[in-house]
Amino acid sequence: MTEEAYASEGFAGEGAAGVEQEAAGHGAGGAAGGAAGRGAEHVGGRAGVVEGERAVVGAAEERGPGGAQAAAAVEPLLLGVRHHGPGSARGVAAALAAYRPRVVLIEGPPEADAIVGLAGDEDMRPPVALLAHAVDEPARAGFWPLAHFSPEWVAIRWALSHGVPVRFIDLPAAHTLAMAGAELPAPGGPGADGDPDPGSAAPGEEAAGPGGGDGPEGAGRAAPDPEALRIDPLAVLADAAGYDDPERWWEDAIEHRMPRRPAAGEVPDGGDAAAPFAALGEAMGALRERYGDGGHDRDLVREAHMRLRLREARREFDGQVAVVCGAWHVPALRARAAVTADRRLLKGLPKVKTEVAWVPWTHRRLARQSGYGAGIDSPGWYAHLFEAPDRPIERWLIKVADLLRGEGRTVSSAHVIEAVRLATALATMRGRPLAGLAETLDAVRAVMCDGSEVPLALVADRLVVGDALGEVPESAPAVPLQRDLARTQRALRLKPAAEERELQLDLRKETDAGRSRLLHRLRLLGVDWGVPAASRASTGTFRETWSLRWEPDLSVRVVEAALWGTTVLAAATAKAEYEAAQAGSLAQVTALAEQCLLAELTDALPVAMQALADRAALDTDVGHLAQALPALARSVRYGDVRGTETAALAEVATGLADRICVGLPAACAGLDADGAQEMRTHVDAVHAAVALLDPGPAAEGAGAGGGAKPGAGGLRGRWAAALRVLGSRDAVPGLIRGRAVRLLLDGGRMPAAEAERVMGLALSHAVPPADAAAWVEGFLGGDGGMLLVHDDRLLALVDGWLTGLSGDAFTDVLPLLRRTFAEYEPGARRAIGELVRRGAAAAGPAEPDGLPGFADEVDAARAAAVLPTLRALLGTEEGRQ
Repeated sequence: MTEEAYASEGFAGEGAAGVEQEAAGHGAGGAAGGAAGRGAEHVGGRAGVVEGERAVVGAAEERGPGGAQAAAAVEPLLLGVRHHGPGSARGVAAALAAYRPRVVLIEGPPEADAIVGLAGDEDMRPPVALLAHAVDEPARAGFWPLAHFSPEWVAIRWALSHGVPVRFIDLPAAHTLAMAGAELPAPGGPGADGDPDPGSAAPGEEAAGPGGGDGPEGAGRAAPDPEALRIDPLAVLADAAGYDDPERWWEDAIEHRMPRRPAAGEVPDGGDAAAPFAALGEAMGALRERYGDGGHDRDLVREAHMRLRLREARREFDGQVAVVCGAWHVPALRARAAVTADRRLLKGLPKVKTEVAWVPWTHRRLARQSGYGAGIDSPGWYAHLFEAPDRPIERWLIKVADLLRGEGRTVSSAHVIEAVRLATALATMRGRPLAGLAETLDAVRAVMCDGSEVPLALVADRLVVGDALGEVPESAPAVPLQRDLARTQRALRLKPAAEERELQLDLRKETDAGRSRLLHRLRLLGVDWGVPAASRASTGTFRETWSLRWEPDLSVRVVEAALWGTTVLAAATAKAEYEAAQAGSLAQVTALAEQCLLAELTDALPVAMQALADRAALDTDVGHLAQALPALARSVRYGDVRGTETAALAEVATGLADRICVGLPAACAGLDADGAQEMRTHVDAVHAAVALLDPGPAAEGAGAGGGAKPGAGGLRGRWAAALRVLGSRDAVPGLIRGRAVRLLLDGGRMPAAEAERVMGLALSHAVPPADAAAWVEGFLGGDGGMLLVHDDRLLALVDGWLTGLSGDAFTDVLPLLRRTFAEYEPGARRAIGELVRRGAAAAGPAEPDGLPGFADEVDAARAAAVLPTLRALLGTEEGRQ
């Protein structure tokens, strides 16, 4: 989406800003997940030492209670945080309550100052995000996500509840989006949202070496690649503290710091709420003294703008200012930089006109796996740590047990007790102050999942990450298309949700038909909220099945689609008309016409139909016509179900079918094996389409001993005549000839005796074995083996042909036969084997010990046994026939 907007790319300062990113690989900063304040702290006797020299553990102890208030008269309160860190969020709440600033400054786009007040609306429910996009190019956009456990969100809500102004101080989105357009890919591409490119240093690597070439150790060497200079401050501090896992160190140092409950009669002692942030600031200062900007030169521009906004606030509010930003930026905000130098850095930056709005977000998109540069591994776990008033491990494992019980697993209270004990024991063995996510998952796997990864994956998906979807109040700014979509969703009772769900629609019901229209229109606009799925309940054309899931980036797609119109209907109509004029092939136009019918775009359909007629008249390729016809036939069928007038569409489709009937025999002559396979697919598709376009009798004049007259039966008759030509021409590949004969037999256009005669000729000794095998594949494929099961004479022909082949010929045709019989159901293969075992040529009824159900006469007693079940399924009365 955008460039490194708010990305120290895994640094302490990437955060609330981390503009949303879809990169698949994450570099040095990505592992930190936007870790912002990863200062060295005393944890269970561990001392965090940066570079073996600078101990920062004592920073908190050296400041007595009230130290922050004493310094506030001169210096602002700088709260360096990790974005989306519950420990940082609790610390921010305590520090603001103790310091009570007159203004709160937040790392974020200043354009959001006008809408930050909406964060206090009772209908605003995080996770949400600030969306900034270029007015003239909505696809150029960036997100600044916030969860209820994000320090920035806590600071905003505190300020609004206390009547304190809130201002964003990062580089304006107008600049970050403009700079992103010059060098970063479109939204979702690698490098967006401030996450490192795939080629950057791996997590924990200090690719630049000490000094990055600026110090003595870098002297005399060529200037290193800037990408290689990126460091992960979390990894550096964790290594200094003796940890091999940066995330585990951060959990131990910050996230597991739960407030101690005072004993009965004890007066709570809040201590110095700003002391931890001072320690984090010192740690970041030590890192920046050593590594400079850490390979993120754009941070210098961002920090220059932050300093200018901070100076303005200090002058306006007499220095009583609190700043909530990524801890990586704290040393830069504390530095004494000249105003002219900062303004010089900002001079001449590119700029685009932008708009900002609040949009819903999800926990899944907060996760680092989604590609978000400042993402975290476990948003659901962090939300739990922030919400739990006490005993977080016990409460978490109770949630896990409840989830597993809901999925049908047997989990008792004893399992929960044992899992708590195991998690606590593991934490003790690993030297951790409190069991973390790793310990709880290990305990769940061993105690509740019996060592299986399958239920554990469910826990990770539902609880560790979660499906939480935020909500934005109706009063929030939005494009007209977004408002129309929201109104339509409410009218149809179709609420967006983060979890994937299946929606069954009955198009005979008004509400379901409206839902279908909306989902089809959104798909045409590129807003894939719903994706068609195979229906398990019914195969009728009056039913549809959709798979629904609302993703945050669909908000950007809606903004992009707003260029086409102010309502969903108007936008879909305009885009369909444009695509009809721009379509490059006949198949594209037919697919568009089908979409117009499904979405009921009555104004766009004539435009698509005209484009379809024009292209169909000029296209002479039978393959192209065959590709286009099925979509047209489906459109006519759906039009009938939905009550849409499709006479013009049916006329075009019938014309295409007639042209296929005329040109197909010549188009099939001389094809190689691959071409024959492709044309066989077209023949099957056209056969099904003709059945939809001409719903008359399957055959006219077909009887037990004679076939239909060529040309009888309208379109079906003309198609049957074309199939007869295909089945009789030697120049047509055997695969297609066999398929044509089979379609004629199934459609009642060729008597069984005639099919037997043609098959005998095709399998005669004069025909090369490879050609005969191809004919068999075309004739027998596609029915699951039922034809051979129920027609002993055809089975005898195939059996006689196979037994008459020489050894070498049988080896040559064996791959084709295996491919044909592999498509059969196991039951059909067993039945064919049984028939061959007892003698396929035998014309008598099955022997008592043979396979039942294959006698010449119907067994009335066995047939009557299924009638009660059949009546129950059909809902008929017992006595009805």
